[in-house]
Amino acid sequence: MSDEFLLSLRHSLHHLYDVARTLSWLHFLPLTILSVVIFLLPGCGDNQGNTTDPVRTVRYVVVGSAQTLPALERTGEIHAHDETILSFRTGGRIVTRSVDIGDRVNAGQLLATLENTTSQNQLDGAQADYEGAKASAQVAALNVNRMQKLMPTGAIARTQLDTARADWLVARADWLVARARLKNSESALRNARESLGWTRLIAPRSGVITEVSASAGQVVNGGQSVLTLATGEARDVVFDIAKPEAIPPQEQAGLRVSLLSDPSVQASAAVRDISPQADPQTRTWRVRATLQNPPLAMALGASVTVTLPATGPHGYALPASALSRVDDKPAVYVINPQSQAQLRVVVPAYYTATSVIISGGLEPGDRVITAGVSKLRSGEPVIAGECES
Repeated sequence: MSDEFLLSLRHSLHHLYDVARTLSWLHFLPLTILSVVIFLLPGCGDNQGNTTDPVRTVRYVVVGSAQTLPALERTGEIHAHDETILSFRTGGRIVTRSVDIGDRVNAGQLLATLENTTSQNQLDGAQADYEGAKASAQVAALNVNRMQKLMPTGAIARTQLDTARADWLVARADWLVARARLKNSESALRNARESLGWTRLIAPRSGVITEVSASAGQVVNGGQSVLTLATGEARDVVFDIAKPEAIPPQEQAGLRVSLLSDPSVQASAAVRDISPQADPQTRTWRVRATLQNPPLAMALGASVTVTLPATGPHGYALPASALSRVDDKPAVYVINPQSQAQLRVVVPAYYTATSVIISGGLEPGDRVITAGVSKLRSGEPVIAGECES
């Protein structure tokens, strides 16, 4: 009801009371009861406006004493210790590729070929030039030898001798030219044969094909990766870390590796190398560690879990669901002594699949809310409910 209406109604009731003074009060008893109800209505409306939301019951975990941060785990993959990237020395279109991933190959085996029409034509031309130069050199050599035998014996007349001498000089010059042409042809023939060989991709050693980068029909450039060949039986585990300091030098020889599909299959590994700079996309560093006596189950391409040593500062492990943010900083809700949800900035050390490791911002005994944090407001009253272990 509006204030104007109530004020008007009250004036009317006062007027009726004045009238009632001259009449019997029993005639106006119903009207009196109605007026009392009307005066109580505004008070009822005010009570409804002051209702409050129920206090939320929350689950929480009690922060215990600080402990050494748990060992860090990373997922990696088994690679060959020695891998060779195979490519053609010249560009062209791939005609055949006779191997695939996982195939074992022998040294000298033909793996792939390029279209070789141009190289074959060059070889045929060089072969013809070589044969012609060789024949010319042989004829010139025969003429020189014949003239050398006739001139000292006097078997020919003076005029013939002069002519023979001139012919000998010409024959010798032809022989020198033919010999030079023969050498050039031999060089061109070797180059043509080598170019033709560049269209054939040959396995340099025995091993296993671990990667295929190009297929038949694809045009590749000289030096472009086509296949990756793993040689030898040694194997490495390859994984990424957020920072190189995660593996201190004194711990690089004792990494524990377990098969992702069967954690009971384990092996140890020693760090081989850490990439000198981070990947520009993931901002992580690539680590290669050599497995020591790896079991057969850790075959090439198998997924494994690498356990890094527990090092660094002390901290607390919380469920990942407890983490919130304030001003773009990680934070958690702590139940303060006044039973309010207080938002507190924390310092995460690192994350796992289900938890966050906090290295700063909390104290032993703090009650951290672990569920429904997205609906909470800092300072909101809460009731401590179930305590998670």
